[in-house]
Amino acid sequence: MILYLHGFRSSPLSFKARVIGERMRELGREAQYLCPQLPASPKAAIALAEDLIRRHGADRISLIGSSLGGFYATWLAERYGCRTVLLNPAVHAPRDLASQVGVAVAWHSDEPFVFLPEHLEELRAFEVVTITRPERYLLLAATGDEVLDWREMVAHYPGAQQRVIEGSDHGISDFPRYLDSVLAFCDGNDDAQVKGRAAV
Repeated sequence: MILYLHGFRSSPLSFKARVIGERMRELGREAQYLCPQLPASPKAAIALAEDLIRRHGADRISLIGSSLGGFYATWLAERYGCRTVLLNPAVHAPRDLASQVGVAVAWHSDEPFVFLPEHLEELRAFEVVTITRPERYLLLAATGDEVLDWREMVAHYPGAQQRVIEGSDHGISDFPRYLDSVLAFCDGNDDAQVKGRAAV
């Protein structure tokens, strides 16, 4: 099973979520792909993810987290031991989202998205200062990320399999070229090679 956790103001309609879903359908594995709409509340988002992990079994689920979803996935990986792929993850989410408090529109709908001051406090409860078992993580970090600093990502996941993508952007618009390697890692292939230069 793969559980995809989307980013802030995003949804299951995001580019990467759809690309993964389409590939899983091609492989006849659509029933093994979970991509829920996450609520604005970090506490509620984590609770939803935990319910899915418990329902399907932590030993049978791999996580893919993008941006804020990567922040969530890191906490979940530390708690449940899941293999985890991080796509331009938010490392310091409470700091990075402090300017987003208020009402905004979700990226893929006209629905208002309300991010409250108390949501920042909820985020702080899920911060992971130091990861354990780095072999369970695969990090993809784009140097062209216009939202988050790829160097913070690299520093936060020492010992993990890391691939720094030269250029690209926050959404990793060239994600399809890395997809099969990402899925291979989720399936337990530690030798999966992800194109892009290795971080040093």
